[in-house]
Amino acid sequence: MRQLSIAGAWAHEPRVFRDTRGSFHEWFRAPDFSGAAAHPLSLAQANCSVSRRGTLRGVHFADVPPGQGKYVSCVRGAVLDVVVDVRVGSPTYGRWEAVRLDDADHRCLYLAEGLGHAFMALTDDATVVYLCSEGYAPERERGIDPLDPRLGIAWPADVEPLLSEKDAAAPALSEAERRGLLPDYDACVAHYRRLGGA
Repeated sequence: MRQLSIAGAWAHEPRVFRDTRGSFHEWFRAPDFSGAAAHPLSLAQANCSVSRRGTLRGVHFADVPPGQGKYVSCVRGAVLDVVVDVRVGSPTYGRWEAVRLDDADHRCLYLAEGLGHAFMALTDDATVVYLCSEGYAPERERGIDPLDPRLGIAWPADVEPLLSEKDAAAPALSEAERRGLLPDYDACVAHYRRLGGA
């Protein structure tokens, strides 16, 4: 697990074994995960989305506690997966980092509770699976505009974004902060400590 520039986000870069039959890789290993995140992954829900090229999902996050940690992989095609620090008070608040997830390198991304998550499909039928630490709870789900100029996420210029009505209507980061919709960094850190039993 490789720590990204935003605390609470890691990339898992597995070794892929290939031969004439195909390939094999370990896309999740509990000891590696626990060693990085300092707590085990509590699995409450597993999701799968299939997207046509240009589909832009996010930026999504959930109220903390309990939030919703996500372990994300692309099992067919390719996506540009983005973590956004929406935790008010975080040293990296408002920053984002992108990781390409695809069916060649089989890289995975873990985002801790309180971080924003978005991805754009770079291919047709891009299939993303993700393990979630909490189940979907619409009353706790939040979102911000993935095209917010203040965030300045560098989505591929040659791909026309296709958003849901909900994501297209999501507030900008500054508006979400003004309305009190964003997670508090200190509350997130306290939650991480509880998950680790500290």
